[in-house]
Amino acid sequence: MTSDSLETILDIAISLTAERDMDALMNRILTEAMNLTNCDAGTLYIVNDSKALQFQNIITRSKGIDQSAARDEINLPPVSLNRSSVCACAALDQTSINIPDVYTSTEYDFSGAQKYDRFNAYHTKSMLVIPMENDHDEVIGVLQLINAMDEDGNIIAFADEYETIVEALASLAAISLYNYKLSDEISQLLHSFVQVMASAIDLRSPYNANHTRNMVKYGERFIDWLKSTGNGWQFTEERKDAFLMSAWLHDIGKLVIPSEVMDKPTRLGGMEKDVFHRLEVGILMERMEQIKSPQAAEPAERMEALLAAKELIQTSNTAGFLPDEKIDAIRRLRHSTCKNAEGEEIPLLTEEECEALSVRKGTLTDAERQTIENHVVYTGQMLSEMRFTGNYEMVPVWAASHHEFIDGSGYPEHKKGEQLSKEIRLLTILDIYDALTAEDRPYKPPMPAEKAFAILEDMAGEGKLDPEILGLFRESGAWRK
Repeated sequence: MTSDSLETILDIAISLTAERDMDALMNRILTEAMNLTNCDAGTLYIVNDSKALQFQNIITRSKGIDQSAARDEINLPPVSLNRSSVCACAALDQTSINIPDVYTSTEYDFSGAQKYDRFNAYHTKSMLVIPMENDHDEVIGVLQLINAMDEDGNIIAFADEYETIVEALASLAAISLYNYKLSDEISQLLHSFVQVMASAIDLRSPYNANHTRNMVKYGERFIDWLKSTGNGWQFTEERKDAFLMSAWLHDIGKLVIPSEVMDKPTRLGGMEKDVFHRLEVGILMERMEQIKSPQAAEPAERMEALLAAKELIQTSNTAGFLPDEKIDAIRRLRHSTCKNAEGEEIPLLTEEECEALSVRKGTLTDAERQTIENHVVYTGQMLSEMRFTGNYEMVPVWAASHHEFIDGSGYPEHKKGEQLSKEIRLLTILDIYDALTAEDRPYKPPMPAEKAFAILEDMAGEGKLDPEILGLFRESGAWRK
């Protein structure tokens, strides 16, 4: 191999390792091999999952043909790995094959090439076939070059020195292609894992089933809108993928939150059955007492009080918001009693039940809310157990910070200001917007978009959210259902 050839191979090797597009990589492999050997045509085959040679790239310069399986429909069946074709023989034997003239060769079956010539008014003469082997001694593809030419354009045999050069190129290309496919498989595995985790969260929480998917949808639309408008804030494809992955994973910590807390549809939650059973028994006992002593006023008064208590508890249990007077009325019930089936006086409400019913807004007590808020701590802990590197390095940080506010009033670490990247600020806005407008929450009706944005803008005015990013999100329309 000459020094010029070696330099060319090194240049190609550098460019191959830098290529991130699979189709471009395969096209580059074929064109560089054709340029090195000054040939007219070439085909790149890849060993597919069925262990056959799949046509990937076909170039015939004299015919103006340049096809790629990634962008064109190549209506040619895969080549079986048996001895009926020269390219398959090269792969099976893991050896290069150099044929000066396919029409005079008797060693291999060239009926396929001759049939191609008849249909396309072409004349295949010289051929060089090189197996592409990775560093595990596995054939992952085949390079087939056709009709080497001299300086005057005459078809000649492929020189022996070309065989060595193309073998070196094929080896470099095979490793690059193998590494690309391996990287792609790892990426697909990671994305599959993320989807499984998101699905697991959804299965645990039917009241929250669409939240993560909505956030990913809004985020992807918003990033695409930034690109289409030429906004100064742009995401590379890699950063976009990392951001969307953080959206997929932002609630992974909810996997360890008790479902009775995470999916609590009413203030009483799991205590509801006991409270209403106690009330029904108490009312029944007073009715029986009234039947036994129809002239007595006390049983009727006690039953009326229990019916009023039941009405108060029912309405308070499911109300979106409780004013002071209702909370005070609930707390007074803590001192009320009713009779059990044995006729014993028992408290109408336990301290825990009274506390739950006295929640002003939503369904969670302070302790339950703290449990829910801990999901971001668990998200950070769980993702820290995974090794996110390169483009995905910030995924755990972004995902675990989606409840932080710019003024430091968020949780769990009370980050603020410059500690919160634009990605975190966007993720927080997406999370709050979808929570406000969600249609699958049993404890509240969905909020109209205008009202949701009014709340978000108030939060921005208080210094909690980024007003610029919020304005861009609203302008983008990415939030529309």
